[in-house]
Amino acid sequence: MTYTHWKLERETSAPNAGLAWAILDTADSSTNTLGAAVMTELGLILDECEKNPPKGLIFKSAKEAGFIAGANIEEFTSADTPEKARALIKRGWDSYNRLADVSYPPLALVRGHCMGGGTELALACRYRIAVDEPGTKFALPEVMLGIVPGWGGMLRLPQIVGPAAALDMMLTGKNIDANRAKKMGLADECVPPRVMENAARMLVLSGKPPRQEKLPFMQKLMNGPLKGMVASAVRKQVAKRARQEHYPAPYAIIDQWQNYGGNTLAVPADRPTSLDALVKHPTTRNLIRVFFLQDRLKGFGKEASGFAPRHVHVVGAGVMGGDIAAWCVLRGMTVTLQDQSIERIAPAVGRAAKFLEKKLRDKMLARFALDRLIADPKGDGVRQADVIIEAIFENLEAKQALFADIEARAKPGALIASNTSSLKLADIAATFKNPSRLVGIHFFNPVMMMPLVEVVAGEITAPEVAQRAAAFVRRIDKLPLPVKDAPGFLVNAVLAPYMNEAMRCVDQGIAPEAIDAAMLAFGMPMGPIELADTVGLDVAVAAGRQLVGEADPPKKLIELVSAGNLGKKSGKGFYAWVDGKAQKSGGGGANSELAQRLLKPLLEATQRLVKDGVVADAELADAGVIFGTGFAPYTGGPMNYLSKGAA
Repeated sequence: MTYTHWKLERETSAPNAGLAWAILDTADSSTNTLGAAVMTELGLILDECEKNPPKGLIFKSAKEAGFIAGANIEEFTSADTPEKARALIKRGWDSYNRLADVSYPPLALVRGHCMGGGTELALACRYRIAVDEPGTKFALPEVMLGIVPGWGGMLRLPQIVGPAAALDMMLTGKNIDANRAKKMGLADECVPPRVMENAARMLVLSGKPPRQEKLPFMQKLMNGPLKGMVASAVRKQVAKRARQEHYPAPYAIIDQWQNYGGNTLAVPADRPTSLDALVKHPTTRNLIRVFFLQDRLKGFGKEASGFAPRHVHVVGAGVMGGDIAAWCVLRGMTVTLQDQSIERIAPAVGRAAKFLEKKLRDKMLARFALDRLIADPKGDGVRQADVIIEAIFENLEAKQALFADIEARAKPGALIASNTSSLKLADIAATFKNPSRLVGIHFFNPVMMMPLVEVVAGEITAPEVAQRAAAFVRRIDKLPLPVKDAPGFLVNAVLAPYMNEAMRCVDQGIAPEAIDAAMLAFGMPMGPIELADTVGLDVAVAAGRQLVGEADPPKKLIELVSAGNLGKKSGKGFYAWVDGKAQKSGGGGANSELAQRLLKPLLEATQRLVKDGVVADAELADAGVIFGTGFAPYTGGPMNYLSKGAA
C-alpha cells in the first residue's frame, strides 16, 4: 500500500530478511504529530502486518526534528465536548492496545523529542532504544495542558519503570534524556547515532523479555496491593504544590492510575477526575492557551534563523552575569567571562561547575563543558565574540564607558546587548557611534529557572538587530519576548507595584506569612514578601522609587535596608534565612480578599503597558507575565483573568 504519512519497508536480505520498518513522516509538517489521518494509517499498517507478520516492526522517524511531537493539539482543541474528547482518546487507546498485543515484537527507535502520544506509542512497543544525542527527550507533558496521558501512558509507564518514577514523570511533565531513560528502564538501550539502526535490528530480533517482566518485586507490589498507599503519599505531595480546584489534572492522573487501571475512558463522567470534568474545566482551556502563547514566543527570531552564534562574551561575573555565562555554556556556546580580576571571576566558574555537573549528570561531560567557559579579565574575547552581553551594576556612566570600549573592538557583525533591568537603552546608547547596534537582552534571576528573556528594542535599535537578539535567545533555549524601551519593560514594571502593595500591607500590620500564604493559595509560585527578600530589599527600594514613583516608600522596607537587613543575601529581611530558606512562623492561608487587593496593582499595570504599546498585544502580555513572574498559569495570564471577570 501507499501511505501519505508513513512508509512500510521490509528487509529482504539475510540475516534481517522479514524485518519491517514503519517510518513516520507527517505530511506538510516539520514535526511528526499524531492526527486522525496519521492514526488511521497506523491502523492500516497494523492490518498489513497482521496479514503478513514481520519478524519484528521498528518504528522510526524520517524527520530531522525528532521522533514524534505528540498528538495534534489543534485537533484536541476542537474536541471541546466530552463526546468529542472521548472519541479522540478512544482512537489512541484502542490503537496502542492493538499494537501492544501484536504477535511479533515492535520496537521504537527514538531519536530527538518523543512527547505525549509519541512516548505512549513507544511504551506500547516491546522494546525502546534511545539515541544518545542532546535532543533525545521522552516526556508525558499532558498535565501541562490540563489533561492526562490517555493513550496508555498511565497504564504502561508504571509497569515499565515503577509507579514512583512514572508518577513523577506524569505529574510534572518533565523531560527525560536518553541516558536517564536507560538508567530508569524507560529505554532498553542508549546508543550513539552511528549504530542505532543495527542496534534496533539486533534488539528486536533478540527474543529478550520486555522490561515490565523484569520489574523488581517491590515495584510490582506498588503497582498492585500497595497502590493505595503510593497514591495517598503522592497526592499529599501534589497538594503542597497545586490546589485541586486550580489544577485538577494531577489528581485525575493519580485517581485513574489507582482506581481505573490508567484507563481514562473507564472513569464515570460524574467524577471530578473524569475526562468529562477535565474537558469542561476552565483550567484546561487556559493551559492550552498558555501552550499556544509559548509557541508564539518560540516563533520570534525566525526571521534571523541564519544567525548561528558560537562565541558569547559576558561582561560582569556577578550572580547574573556568571549564570548567563553558565547557561550559554550548557547550550553549547563558548563563553569568555570578563570582570576586573581572576578573583572576581572565580566564584562564577565554581558555580558553573556545580551547575553543569548537576544538569549533565556526568563529571566528564561537565568537565568538557566547563572547558568552554574561559576567564577573560582583559576582555580579549570581545574581538571574536558573536554576541556580547553586558551584565554589570546599574550605573549609566559605567555602562557608557564600557560600551565605548566594546563598540570600538567588537567585530562588525557582533550582537551588542545590555542586560539592564532599569536603565533606558536610549540613554546607554547615547554615546555609541552607531546606536542602532544596541539591544536589550534582559534575563531574570535565577537564570537557570526562568524561561523568559525580554528582548528590548530602543527607539533606534535596528529591527534586524532585535531579530537577531531573539534568534540568539531561542538558540540558548529561552523564550524571547519583544518589548519596547520603557522603565521596567514588562515584567519588572508589573512586579514592582505588586510587591510595593504587599509591603504596604506589612506596614498596616498584616503578617508577611499571611500575605505570602494568600498569594500561594491564589497560585503564585512564591509570595511577594519572600520574593522581595529573595531579589534583595535594596533592589526593591530602587525599583520602587523608579517604577512605582512613590516618594514615601514602605516604612518597614526602609527600616530593614537601613539596618543592613537586605533579605536572603544578608541572612535577614522580612524573614530570617537559614540554609537558603525563609523561616516562617506559619499562619495564614487562602484569603481571596487580600489576594485581590495585592493583584489589583499588577493587573492595572499590565493593562497600562498593553495600552502604551510596551508589548504588542494582550496575548504577549499574558505570556510575559506568566513566564517571567510565574503568574498562576491556570488563569491564562492577567489579561485573560481580567477578561473573564475573575478579578
